[in-house]
Order: sequence, then structure tokens, then C-alpha cells
Amino acid sequence: MSNPAPQKTAISPRREEDFPEWYQQVVRAAELAEPSDVRGCMVIRPWGYGIWENMQRRLDAMFRATGHRNAYFPLFIPLSYFAKEAEHVEGFAKECAVVTHTRLEVDAEGKMKPASALTEPLVVRPTSETIIGASYAKWVQSYRDLPILINQWANVVRWEMRPRLFLRTTEFLWQEGHTVHETEAEARAETKLILDLYERFVRDHLAIPVFTGAKSESEKFPGAVQTLTLEAIVQDRKAIQAGTSHFLGQNFSRASGIQFQNREGKQEFGWTTSWGMTTRLVGTLAMMHGDDDGLVLPPRIAPTQIVILPITPKEETRARVLEACDAFQLQLRGKQFGDSPIEVEVDRRDLGGGVKNWEWIKKGVPVRVEIGPRDLETDSVAVSRRDHPVKSKESMSLQEFAAAVPEMLMSIQQNLYDRAKKFQEENTRVIESKKEFYDFFTAKNADKPEIHGGFALAHWNGSREVEEQIKSDLKVTIRVIPFGESEPGRCIFTREPSARRVVWAKSY
Repeated sequence: MSNPAPQKTAISPRREEDFPEWYQQVVRAAELAEPSDVRGCMVIRPWGYGIWENMQRRLDAMFRATGHRNAYFPLFIPLSYFAKEAEHVEGFAKECAVVTHTRLEVDAEGKMKPASALTEPLVVRPTSETIIGASYAKWVQSYRDLPILINQWANVVRWEMRPRLFLRTTEFLWQEGHTVHETEAEARAETKLILDLYERFVRDHLAIPVFTGAKSESEKFPGAVQTLTLEAIVQDRKAIQAGTSHFLGQNFSRASGIQFQNREGKQEFGWTTSWGMTTRLVGTLAMMHGDDDGLVLPPRIAPTQIVILPITPKEETRARVLEACDAFQLQLRGKQFGDSPIEVEVDRRDLGGGVKNWEWIKKGVPVRVEIGPRDLETDSVAVSRRDHPVKSKESMSLQEFAAAVPEMLMSIQQNLYDRAKKFQEENTRVIESKKEFYDFFTAKNADKPEIHGGFALAHWNGSREVEEQIKSDLKVTIRVIPFGESEPGRCIFTREPSARRVVWAKSY
């Protein structure tokens, strides 16, 4: 007997057929972003930017609640600032965009060309440790000036050779925190505080489970003493770094001259941290929760949580249906989900109901509500949840639905997290031998080569040479050295002693 034909879906190809292309089509179909005319850069469309704004709003409130405040620092950084921190500049050198001239002029052939060379080249901000450090060196004189707890929301530029919307672009948006502390212990506590804050944010708002811990020496931020990270696994079983928090020790304060008079009257260098999350999280959301019909958004981060779709087959009933939809919108907006009013939109466009319905399915709006003339007669609505099959509907009375909305949204939020957590657990394996490790990360099915891999928990002896060999052989890296109790054992590659298991994966 032949296999039945696959069910038609809104997104083609499906995830199991070509995951990278599926992702690109989801981003386009959901109107999240599109490539710009500048190679490697993207245009973030209103729906995608609305998701980022919600992330920004939530994170900013969490930063403020822990004593941090926002500021803004220059986009351009003198090249000499980078030269002060050798490891840092080496780590970013290949990604830097550099401004060398101040203006354009028309040449003899009528073409525009750079005219006046700068005395010193300016690097377009890839990250801001050096330029912010210059300000902190002026602001910090005494232990009484500490701590400094500042965040900035900005764009950065890191020249990208293989761009992919949201995941890797030459220009992207982010927040970057930069703090200075009196003691090493305070700076280390700050680094862990932010990691915990990030984990809580992606869990509670993005419905994404993660592994947390430290990066290996070869994977840490250039110039840092320690980098803490959170790593998510998405549906093609690859890891995505969802955020990082760096303990910089006194490396950058020495380079920038951030000194203060301590409580004993002696000069001491400050202890600094930096940390950040980016618009990469929008892509992570799509890869984590999306399905073959498009985006699926957790209610806590969706720009619109409920869309009302007026069904107006006859012109004579259109005004009455729209009036009822507007009234119901106001009623729903008066309700709270979490700590905010519910976001409700009425789609008043003069389009067929099926067209509008599928557009919102692809955008991932959590709840769709249809109201037509018959619904008005029975005082009811047809309700569809995005975490349920797309063709499923439930008929509810207007008041029953209005009363159930907060609980329904929370149910969708929890359901998406539970699905993601189950996927993470099913694709995380404890590995006990080198052969098992290589088999785990090697495709065995020629038709579906992506059906392999995931998170591997395996012992490692701490050798950078082993890391490089595995990266060369399999394109697999250590994503995180987890926190928690150690489990001594033997490195699966060398049989040398190992203090704990680490998480290995292929990654974006």
C-alpha cells in the first residue's frame, strides 16, 4: 500500500523537507522581515518589530527592577580604543566595518567617491566595551561612585559573510549592559544575576527552555574572564545562543583606565561586566514554536493576542457585524493578561474571510475569533487557538469567551513551553563513548539527513585540542558547561579524568 500524500500546508517546503528554507519562508509569510538592498542587512517589518518591542519592553522592566538604567553611547569608536585590548580586537577584527573618510565628492567622470580621509579611522560599533569604558574612566573616582549599572538599546554592525534573517545579519538590534563594581565578588554576582534574569525572560515570556552555564575557554567572549550563556535547541536539533553575560574581571578597566580610590585610600581598577540579547531571539522564536502553517507566538510576546475576524457575506449585514466586533474588542481590551491589557485587533479589511484567516495563522496570532450574522443571532463566536490544529474551532457564547480569555491565553503560553521542554528532553542524550558521540552527530538517513543530533551530554577533559578536533570533524562545539553538582568521570575522547559532563551540539 502506498503512503498517503502529505497534507497540504501553508508553508512550503515543510520542516522535515528543508528546514533552512522552511524558516526563510516562515519569516516572509509572517511578514517579520525581508532582505534589504544592502547585502547582509534586513528590513524588520511592523509585525516582526512589534515582537521585538515586546521583548524590549519586558526586558527593560526587568533591568530597571534590578537597579539598571538606560543610556546611549556613540556608534563610532576610534580605532585606537580597540588597540588597547589586544584579545578583544583580535576577536572582532574580521567582523569590523571601518569608516575612513568624512565626505563624498564628484570626480571628473561624474561619479561619487570618498574625499577627505579621517585622521584616525572609526570602527562602527560591533560592541561597546571600549567606548563605554572611556566614559566610565571619567565617571569613576571613588568607591562611592560604584556600582555603575547601565544598559543601552542600540544597533551594532558585525560584517556577516553568510547572512540569514534575524539569525545572522550584518546589522542587528540588541541591548548591551555594562557595569562596574567595587569587588570581584560583586561583579561575579552581577554576571550570574543577569544570566538568571535572561533565563526567566525566555522561559516565562518566550516559552523556551534552555541550558545555562559557562562557555569553554575557546568559546568565551574575546577579552572576558568568564562567559555565561543560555542555549536553546530548535526544531532541526541545532543550538542557538539565546543570550550571554560576561565577567570581564579587570581586563577592560585596565585598558580603559577605570580606577577608583578604595576604602583604604588606595587606587584600584574596577571590576566590570557586560551582557546582551539580540533580535536573534525573534528567529529563535520562529524556529522553536513554528509549524508547517507558519509562525506560532506565545501570547506574552505576541503584538496582537486576539484577532477578531468579521464575517460579512452580505453588504446589508456588514455594518451591524463590524459594530458588534468593535464593541467586543473594547470589552476584551478591558481585561488583563498578566500585568498588561489584552491586545485585540479587528481585521476590517475588505477581503475574504478565508484569506484573512490564513494570514493570521501564518503570523502566529494566539487566538482567532470569527463573528458573523449567525453568531450575532445566537450571541456566540467561533474561536480558534494557534496551538491547536488550524482547522479546529470551538463555538462559545460571547460572555463565556470573554470570561475565559485570560485563562485561555495562559493555557496557550504553558502549552507551548511544555511542547518545547518535551522536545528538548527527547533530543538531549547522555553519551558514554566516542563512537556513540560520532554516531549521534552523523546523518544516517540520506533522504532526511537533518534527522540526527541534538544536545549531547558527554565528559570532556578540558582540552582545547579535543574541542578543535571535534569541531573540524563534525562541526560540533561545546555550547555550555552546565551549572550544578559535578559528576566526575572519564573524557569520552581521551579517557582522561573529567570533572563534569558538558553540552555539545551543532549550532547557528
